[in-house]
Amino acid sequence: MLMRIVIFASIIAALATQVPSFFEGNGGQPATETASANIVSTATDQPMTPAPVPGNGRMRLQANAQGHYTGDFKINGRPVKGLIDTGATYVALNESLARRLGYSANQLDFRHAVNTANGQTKAAHVTLDRMEIGGIRVQGVEAFVLKDDALSTTLVGMSFLKKLESYSVADGSLKLKQ
Repeated sequence: MLMRIVIFASIIAALATQVPSFFEGNGGQPATETASANIVSTATDQPMTPAPVPGNGRMRLQANAQGHYTGDFKINGRPVKGLIDTGATYVALNESLARRLGYSANQLDFRHAVNTANGQTKAAHVTLDRMEIGGIRVQGVEAFVLKDDALSTTLVGMSFLKKLESYSVADGSLKLKQ
């Protein structure tokens, strides 16, 4: 069952910076729109250590002080802090992280125009080999890479979540099940 997390209206304007809204660009990539412009990591947005739920392929994340769900992921085997964003169609990461993950300048074709709260920028489409959190591991996750000045945090969008059996929010916890 797909569901959206509603963010408090009073913080939307304060947080609306740096998060991409994706629109169809060159190259025939799917057109998408994201409501993620209201979610941004701040300096106090430190990931909490995920609390594993018993059993393989399950994970529970507690909301942080801002009500966001963050966690310690592995992307292509490398540790990455990520913010779960059900309003984002794709995983979004910045260029510095993409380089750390092994994507070279030749592999990053910044031809897709995307709109962010800070204006328009270019993005490169990539497919991540694998993403992991706790006992959950998925392969072939679509993502967009944005320039560093356009995105300061890694957003974990629906291109990851839709590969799970389920996810749900209740009592301040986000439960993921593979």
